[in-house]
Amino acid sequence: MQEETKRNLEIFSRNEITEHYIYLRLAAREKSEANRQVLQTLATDEKRHYDLIRQETGIAQPPDRMKIFWYSFLACTLGLTFAIKLMESGEHHASGSYRAFTEYPQIAQLAAEEDAHEGKLIGLINEERLSYMSSVILGLSDALVEFTGALAGFTLALSDSKLIALTGAITGIAAALSMASSEYLSSKTEKDSGKHPLKAAVYTGGAYVITVTLLVAPFACLTNVFAALGVMLLFALLLIAGFMFYYAVARGESFKHRFIEMTCLSFGVAAVSFFIGFALKTFTGIEA
Repeated sequence: MQEETKRNLEIFSRNEITEHYIYLRLAAREKSEANRQVLQTLATDEKRHYDLIRQETGIAQPPDRMKIFWYSFLACTLGLTFAIKLMESGEHHASGSYRAFTEYPQIAQLAAEEDAHEGKLIGLINEERLSYMSSVILGLSDALVEFTGALAGFTLALSDSKLIALTGAITGIAAALSMASSEYLSSKTEKDSGKHPLKAAVYTGGAYVITVTLLVAPFACLTNVFAALGVMLLFALLLIAGFMFYYAVARGESFKHRFIEMTCLSFGVAAVSFFIGFALKTFTGIEA
């Protein structure tokens, strides 16, 4: 075996044994019996892959303890599906590399098994928070589009950062309660959605309030309204990027498409509202 080939297989071997222990740890914490069985099956698969590669290299690899801790932490904080999908996305690149080992048919065959993991996860793992993803998106997207626009408009119409923060906070709380109520009634009407109306309302309202708080904060902390507007737009961009990345990984969709779409919508509304605020201030002659 060539030195480079052996070195690559040793890397793959360590990844396989590391993911074996990650799946075991996640399975031990999982309350759902169905999810636990899927995780244990995946752990068994990873161990078999590790044993197969070790037979070729003759070297036993230790697991990556830091990686085990990191993905266990992600599963606890951001959800089981997100953590596994993120880990499997890296493994998907490895599966392509396995195909290159044509002189080792058993290793090359691992590519098909690795590719099958993602489909198995999508089909069998059931996580409550993902069923409420639409409620979170509703609260987040509505708050982003509405308040990047509203705060941009307030910036020129009011010209006082504290007044803008106060107006934005009052408007935001009222809008959050309104959105939560609407989601509650909508979920109650759609009996086949599988969502608990009260939980759906909390997810929507919570996402709305968190978004509004982050967008209003720069105006509460800074006296220069244009500096506050710039920081607010930066926060909006980071929020869009963070959530769209989470959504894209968890749902297996394109991050780039979602990110561009949401950014253009939010910033487009902000730009229009900014100029509306400027026009109203100019034509009415009202100074805040």
